[in-house]
Amino acid sequence: MASDAVGFLHTEALALMSRLELVQPFALTDTMVPAAGLMPAAQSAIEAYLVDGRSRLREAVGEFIRWSSSAHARRVEPAVAQRRFTFLRLRFNVVLTHLDIFAHAISQRSEHRVGVWLSGMDMAAQDAIRLPGIYEPPPIICYLERGGGGAIRRARTRLPGGGHSPVAVIRMPRERMVGTGIASSLFHEVGHQAAALLDLATSLHETLGSLANQQRPEALAWQLWDRWLNEILADFWAIARVGIGSTLGLISIVTLPRVFVFRLSNDDPHPVPWLRVRLSCAIGAALFPDPQWQELERVWMTLYPKPAAMSGHGGLFDLLESTMPSLVTLIANHRPRRLKGRSLKEVLEVDRIAPWRLRQLWPALASSRRALFALTPCIALAAISQARSDQQIDPAQERELVGALLTHWALRGTLDMSLFCANAKGGTRRLAALA
Repeated sequence: MASDAVGFLHTEALALMSRLELVQPFALTDTMVPAAGLMPAAQSAIEAYLVDGRSRLREAVGEFIRWSSSAHARRVEPAVAQRRFTFLRLRFNVVLTHLDIFAHAISQRSEHRVGVWLSGMDMAAQDAIRLPGIYEPPPIICYLERGGGGAIRRARTRLPGGGHSPVAVIRMPRERMVGTGIASSLFHEVGHQAAALLDLATSLHETLGSLANQQRPEALAWQLWDRWLNEILADFWAIARVGIGSTLGLISIVTLPRVFVFRLSNDDPHPVPWLRVRLSCAIGAALFPDPQWQELERVWMTLYPKPAAMSGHGGLFDLLESTMPSLVTLIANHRPRRLKGRSLKEVLEVDRIAPWRLRQLWPALASSRRALFALTPCIALAAISQARSDQQIDPAQERELVGALLTHWALRGTLDMSLFCANAKGGTRRLAALA
């Protein structure tokens, strides 16, 4: 009877091995135009991680097959053999789970236009996370999903069933694929990865925690800012990378019925939407002094005037408003160890997208697509969002320009890599910007 049970498990293990052999690398299964493909660093990191998982599983299944056909296995209690096989099957399911996590992101690369735009978003995200000399950023890949919010599975974080993600995977809502709203959500998610690489939350939590423990009325406000810190840091990063486009994109997300805009939830990691927009304007004003931030905040408060009584939270909202300037100053001037004495504001080089500078650039950019394409993704998207805010372009023009940029970045990345590979000496000469 025992031998029959082990023989059954032996056959099941053979079937497991057969199904495992059907799992192929993405490079052999997904069809997409070259410009929609992943950047080599991301492709190789994902494939290497999955190949390693399949190799380990294949060895384990092979070992079980050899053991189950031995004389020793026939003397083992069936329940013992079953337990060993069950753990093997669980490992098989983990391998497939990891495959599906990346397959969902990669399969969209075959969609017409969307695939190329995703590749362009990959390039923009890499530019947004770049801090030369500070850290080595992980590869980033993007994909689209239904719903109103973005999300990120950060690189080097635990995957379901074990192991750590070799790349950062950013989920973008499909409805955001309009104009510079793309950059607002994309760079917010990039901010989560960057904050983790710099370990910003740890040191800031210490400061905010000390403020929250003071015997003063403001302590409760600092407790809430501390609870919302991760999302605030991501917003800060997005504003530093794309300027007013980040705040405009945020407004489009949180334009909701009043009950949601003013709702204070105990389990929401995001600040109250009404305060979050105002905080975004305050951060913008601190990084890029300009009257536009006060004007945008005035518009927001006209759309959502503060009620006389905030459902019992009126006093708390007053405390949050009064501590907001100190919070912004604290974050902008924060000097974590990884920055070696420099502040967050300094290392992000925010002067590159100061409103006055972008306004000076715009006449040349408006008359020359080549000049726009020559800019880095962050500066190009910031220039377009500034022009939209200044009513130099309308939403249709903004959408067309952003779409053209995403296509250009995807194509340039593909052609540059092809040129690099074709050059026997591995030269780094870049192609001229494509008009």
